[in-house]
Amino acid sequence: MNDLFFVDSEGDKPALILLHGGLANHRSILLWAAPLAERYRLVVPDLRGSGSSHFAGDLTWELLADDIATLASTLGLARATVGGISFGSGVAVATALRHPALVERLVLLHPVYGGAEVGLTPEQAAAMDAMDAAGRRAPAEGPSVLFPLLERLPAELRERARAVFETYDPASIAATTRFLASGAQPFASARDLAAITCPVTIVPGVDPQHPVAIAEVYRAQLPSCTWLETADFTHAF
Repeated sequence: MNDLFFVDSEGDKPALILLHGGLANHRSILLWAAPLAERYRLVVPDLRGSGSSHFAGDLTWELLADDIATLASTLGLARATVGGISFGSGVAVATALRHPALVERLVLLHPVYGGAEVGLTPEQAAAMDAMDAAGRRAPAEGPSVLFPLLERLPAELRERARAVFETYDPASIAATTRFLASGAQPFASARDLAAITCPVTIVPGVDPQHPVAIAEVYRAQLPSCTWLETADFTHAF
């Protein structure tokens, strides 16, 4: 897929491709990552089935990873730092495994996937099932079916998120939440991670949907790994 929506700061700088979380879009990355454009050519796409990158079919990790490789090729980027948060960290890992020549460095922020041997934790499965229950209704009822998922957010953030959700394509919402709830993992065994030989920075999660134990799976297997416990993601770059 070479028609992902993306924002590109351009310029003759090292390339940094950053990937958003589930049910988010590029704006959620730019809220904190925009200053990185001073040091990097910052490329921030809407993943397939998210934001303005509409897709109603069946998602796979292979499709998502190939999208990133195709985007990089389209932009003339032979090498890049690839990073992702939450669901985006899964896409980043899949890209590093499937397109190792592209990924110069890997940054995993609040990783959520520990591989098929681990699967989803009960807390993760419950959260993703709730998203899917809403997502299945989206084609008939519209994006507002997602609003109840935001009730625990502070009022200001909740209203901002509602405004973003209202711009989403209902069929794409259904495709994304179906994939999230499937429990599909970007790799089978933790041992597969040993194939990633580029430098990796990990910022572990801080909540039940992003347990530290998942980040530990990566730290135990990746041959070149830096562990960074900080809430300021920009320190990872």
